Amino acid sequence: MAWKKLTASEMTGNLFDRIGKQWFLLTAGTEETGYNPMTCSWGMAGILWNKPSVTCYVRKSRHTFGFMERQDIFTVSFLPETQRKALSFCGSHSGRDGDKPAQCGLTPEALDGAVTFAEAELVFVCRKRYAADISPADLPADVRENFYGSDDAHKMYIGEITAVYQKD
Repeated sequence: MAWKKLTASEMTGNLFDRIGKQWFLLTAGTEETGYNPMTCSWGMAGILWNKPSVTCYVRKSRHTFGFMERQDIFTVSFLPETQRKALSFCGSHSGRDGDKPAQCGLTPEALDGAVTFAEAELVFVCRKRYAADISPADLPADVRENFYGSDDAHKMYIGEITAVYQKD
């Protein structure tokens, strides 16, 4: 199947289900300089600063964190349910230890200078617009206790969605 470039308002599907149930691969870096995908099940999408935008969260301990810090572009790639094992693998293994895409059978593909995967069915190409550390001390006690006991806090990245690609 071929990629069809859409505007953000033309894409189909429920983003609550895509993000929270289907999950996605956040991939930062380039094929030339190196890249790493990580599985995410947290995120938000909407309009911010009059632009379609997505917010992603990356713990500083994750291999993808360094790529997010160094690069201005990243992708959010939604894969079909048939790729659940690949998503699970990319969420439970570090790219420091090997080539995750090769190990789980994903085929890297460049879109607008960013890396996604041929197996994806929907991709957001994003330009980083803002990043900020999440301060666990400022969070409600239940969130702090359930998600930040190890002090491995997330950094929040807001990206403008510059392109949307969906498979025909």
